[in-house]
Amino acid sequence: MKNIYINKNHSLTELQELVEQNIDKKLSYMPDSFNQQQHQALELFKQRVFLEKTIDEAISFNKKLTFEQTNQNLYLADTAEDLIDVFTLRSDVYTRINYQDEFPDVIDGLNFDRYDSTSAILFYKVEKKVTGTIRVVFDSKDKLPSEDKFCFDSMRNKYNIISEMSRLVIDKETKGLSLEFKYLFNGLHNIFKNNEIDIILSGLKKEHYKLYSKFGGVDILENLDSYGSFNIPCLILSWDPSQVSSFFKRAFLK
Repeated sequence: MKNIYINKNHSLTELQELVEQNIDKKLSYMPDSFNQQQHQALELFKQRVFLEKTIDEAISFNKKLTFEQTNQNLYLADTAEDLIDVFTLRSDVYTRINYQDEFPDVIDGLNFDRYDSTSAILFYKVEKKVTGTIRVVFDSKDKLPSEDKFCFDSMRNKYNIISEMSRLVIDKETKGLSLEFKYLFNGLHNIFKNNEIDIILSGLKKEHYKLYSKFGGVDILENLDSYGSFNIPCLILSWDPSQVSSFFKRAFLK
């Protein structure tokens, strides 16, 4: 079974490389309309290969993590069905709140990127419907999602294993702490505690800092006037969940 899985990943990589080599090639003896259709078909196929590769790698990565199942509605994504549900929720919510410029869908209706391959992807599910998700991206050769805004090299020099929380998505906003928010951060603490992470980094809107500052172990690394397409004040934070406050323990860990 292991050899089959390895061969599938190798085949996906070869397919992706083949499509990338040919996607811009035109047949001089064919009309422009044909070449345009060919380009569109190859682009779609390239996206499909990327989806398959991301799903395979994310499942493999998540299955290697240690996660304590402490809540019947909170899960670590380790099947293709789980991941498709997560990617669909991201797309639905980001479309509704106009975040698609910053976090665009790769395939219409599915929101994912290369960082999902090295992420602990958590989701909250009620009556067979995924209503919330968050991920913890582990540092890798691709670095971390916010590093096009802020360099984390100083944190790499200070800690052995750094990570970044991102793609926090909840289906419906509520006043106060929703169950999704509560248990997703419970799960985040769970992943931190059981997988040798030293620090969790994140980028967020400055207006949300009041809540996060109550978590304990939170430091501001940088103030930003904007974050990508978000032309509002934002912060780059570090969070050490081993130093959580009594508020966090009371609100998220009980």
